[in-house]
Amino acid sequence: MAAASSVTSPLCTWLVAACMSVTCGGDQSTCPSMLGSSSYSCNNKRVFGSKWGRRKRVFLSKCSSELQSQRDLISSLCGSSFQGLMTSCRAFEPCNQYYASNASFSSLFGSSNVRVPSNRRHTRFNRAVHSGEAMAVAVQPSKEVATKKKPVTKQRRVVVTGMGVVTPLGHDPDVFYNNLLEGVSGVSEIEAFDCAQFPTRIAGEIKSFSTDGWVVPKLSKRMDKFMLYMLTAGKKALADGGITEDVMNELDKARCGVLIGSAMGGMKVFNDAIEALRISYKKMNPFCVPFATTNMGSAMLAMDLGWMGPNYSISTACATSNFCIMNAANHIIRGEADVMLSGGSDAAIIPIGLGGFVACRALSQRNSDPTKASRPWDSNRDGFVMGEGAGVLLLEELEHAKRRGANIYAEFLGGSFTCDAYHMTEPHPDGAGVILCVEKALAQSGVSREDVNYINAHATSTPAGDLKEYQALLQCFGKNPELRVNSTKSMIGHLLGAAGAVEAVAAIQAIRTGWVHPNVNLENPDEGVDKNVLVGPKKERLNIKAALSNSFGFGGHNSSIIFAPYK
Repeated sequence: MAAASSVTSPLCTWLVAACMSVTCGGDQSTCPSMLGSSSYSCNNKRVFGSKWGRRKRVFLSKCSSELQSQRDLISSLCGSSFQGLMTSCRAFEPCNQYYASNASFSSLFGSSNVRVPSNRRHTRFNRAVHSGEAMAVAVQPSKEVATKKKPVTKQRRVVVTGMGVVTPLGHDPDVFYNNLLEGVSGVSEIEAFDCAQFPTRIAGEIKSFSTDGWVVPKLSKRMDKFMLYMLTAGKKALADGGITEDVMNELDKARCGVLIGSAMGGMKVFNDAIEALRISYKKMNPFCVPFATTNMGSAMLAMDLGWMGPNYSISTACATSNFCIMNAANHIIRGEADVMLSGGSDAAIIPIGLGGFVACRALSQRNSDPTKASRPWDSNRDGFVMGEGAGVLLLEELEHAKRRGANIYAEFLGGSFTCDAYHMTEPHPDGAGVILCVEKALAQSGVSREDVNYINAHATSTPAGDLKEYQALLQCFGKNPELRVNSTKSMIGHLLGAAGAVEAVAAIQAIRTGWVHPNVNLENPDEGVDKNVLVGPKKERLNIKAALSNSFGFGGHNSSIIFAPYK
């Protein structure tokens, strides 16, 4: 056996090389010994491609007997290793001699079902034969190339250690959530510009906002509002998370990143540039292009902080924030970062933004009673209400957070995203994309249906969207008697790309406080809507096991993320 083992490697290597060779011998009276040569030649003439078909019988008659006579020797030398070699060998494309003499090689290989490829594939390899190029491939025995299994490692856990918001109901997470619990509406008449010509004149507009202490005045004058909201919310999340100057100096900045997106980007900056261009290009803001792109907010925040880890933005319409949060968490889970700022920001309450959604016929026109305009699941709803703002979460690897003594608000368990692949703006009729998204989120996070007892729904107050989401949620969680569902948009409107992050803050605050906010304006539920599943007009006490937050966007983008109390 020792002798056999000593020749197994060179013998098997030679056999594969012979099998893969495209240079073959001609008419030699006897074929060379398999242990002494790595090419077939006969009568010192070489036979290529098309000639081989005419010499097939000659080759078989002269070589197959010697191959058969050496079969026992090879088997005794190689044993089971030879069988392993043949398994490896068949992963390569054999030479023409193998195809032509498959009966002999089949007996040598110990298999009777060798498959001859189609003529098209065979023709492709004949090109190499005609070129005269060698295609010999040497491999090690299968026992030497077997890959080692990757050692099982414990998955890194992701926790939320800070939150920052800029919303129509306040710019502090606690103020914002207390207003939600009290059922206060942030929807009012638009004051930023004259909108008398529009059929919709209401929005979740931010009336007072200051960047003092958060953004330097020079940038504050040049940047679009979506960037100002993002920078402010991001820095507030850091402050809320206890990232002081001393802590910041201790951070490994190569392992800290920013992933904050926007659905609409810098619409105001770009619109102003178009107006300036009507006069002259010389009047255009030189920063109009970079400050209009959706990625520049994340980039500017990273520059300000000196964070050199993952940095980019995602734009998936109104699902933007959830996509950013999930991807930021995945960077931490994969070990590419320890700290990530993630979320979304949008500021589209300007003439072109309002006009665009009016043209889509998507907005409510309840101008006479703004606070009653956003009414998810109510039979009298007539469209969504635009909002603006930003939400940012400070995500951190659990052990990293514990080492610095961070206050942990909740744990991010996981999430998922899917596509309806159906229509630009309308939801799939049977809710297939939403159901798939929720089920994948549960599977990815390892959470059972029974454990999800709170859902912050996407529910924008549109006739089709609200009902389809409700039906999908009932199909996924209908048997859970503890389930409570609400919509933050009933009080602040739809913050577009920022909606998911602001609603994630609401979900985390519900986990922290043990209170879920009401659904305002739900006076006459849609037919088929069970009010027992929906939170009523007053806040409710709830011991949350796991909270799911949905965000969907134009284009059929679906996203679901799950948070739970840290244990």
